[in-house]
Amino acid sequence: MNLEIDRNAKNGAGEKRGFDLPFFTMPGIFGGFAEQGAVRAKQGCDRMKAASGEIADILREACSTNAKGAADYGTKIIEISNANTNSAFDFLARLMDSRSMSDMVDLSATQSRKALEVASVQNRELWELGQRVAIATAEPLKKSFSRVLQKAS
Repeated sequence: MNLEIDRNAKNGAGEKRGFDLPFFTMPGIFGGFAEQGAVRAKQGCDRMKAASGEIADILREACSTNAKGAADYGTKIIEISNANTNSAFDFLARLMDSRSMSDMVDLSATQSRKALEVASVQNRELWELGQRVAIATAEPLKKSFSRVLQKAS
């Protein structure tokens, strides 16, 4: 074993080992590949960093759009609740003023029909508002993500 260590210690830099290439020439061959790989990796990281910044901006804008849409939706819910509450109080006031059972039945039937029609309109308004918010949030995200990811690749 000592003989082997001594022999390895005496080997020079120009001595050939396997494949008939000098021992220290191999790193020189692969050094160019390593440099090219490092340059490409750095370029890829730079592109991904730029894409990440753009995606953060896109998400910030989408959240802002979504928050505005949610506020509009909440405002619409409050308006609907107010209208329905006022309608219920008006119905109760008319019901208390009624003089006969037939008036009460007529008022109740009229109120039920009116409430059903109003609820249908209100539900449609909420549905359309929800769709607008979803589209206003999703479409820019979809287009922007595609553009950013294509640019990054």
